[in-house]
Amino acid sequence: MSKLQKILVRARRQVFSEMVGNNPSIFHGEGYDFIELREYQHGDDIRHIDWNITAKMQKPFIKIFREERELNVVLVSVLNGSVHFGSEKFKQETIADVSALLGFSTIKNGDLLSSYIFTDRMVSHTKPSKKVHHVQTITKDILEFNALNEKVDFKVLADTLYKRLKRKSLVLIVGDFFEIPDFRLLAKKHEVVCVVVRDRLEEEPPQMGFASLVDPESGAMLEGDFNSSSVEAYAKKVHAHDHALFEAFRKYQVRFTKVYTDDMPGVKLRRLFEGR
Repeated sequence: MSKLQKILVRARRQVFSEMVGNNPSIFHGEGYDFIELREYQHGDDIRHIDWNITAKMQKPFIKIFREERELNVVLVSVLNGSVHFGSEKFKQETIADVSALLGFSTIKNGDLLSSYIFTDRMVSHTKPSKKVHHVQTITKDILEFNALNEKVDFKVLADTLYKRLKRKSLVLIVGDFFEIPDFRLLAKKHEVVCVVVRDRLEEEPPQMGFASLVDPESGAMLEGDFNSSSVEAYAKKVHAHDHALFEAFRKYQVRFTKVYTDDMPGVKLRRLFEGR
């Protein structure tokens, strides 16, 4: 059985078998049309507070929505060179795992699924579909893409999606996010959810002594003494980066989770969407 077939079989089993009886879909919620405003009540979703009206009335008001039958789900894979890395398996394969789970969940719920692959440009796009075979196409495209020496430009991604997506959508962006994106405008127009895919080795690298490493984005060679102090300093930089990344997500009301290459992605995704 090929790697693609294993990913598809595993994801389909989780979505159509293991999730039956729990939730009809992990995407329960945000396909809404605005109806009216009313005063905030305890237990209301604070994300629906209209801050302009709240400021004028000096008490909180929320927007009331009528749920639509069908969500427009847009699956975005960010495949720059750094996803060509992994101790258990490459991050690119985990991105394919996550995408297959999200894709089958979308189809199971009867929603429209479209997809994009981005680097520092839009590489590919699939049109909206409700067919199960569409998930195989998306997953195959992710697995077969040559990410080596590719860079990422989140401004291109955000600007492109903002212009191309006319209907309010659930935008699911999957990548390793070693750059901090500005999703301010995109998140005002759509619901944006980010899945950060990492390998534990790149967050807590071992001491390797003198070694040569290759940057999978630029192809540049890095040589040095990877001793305890340099490894510790690197780990602190990654931690500081992620703190800033997650603060940016919270600021723009972007929901997120982190999935490691040795994780079970389905568990993390269910937790992410349960409160939706």
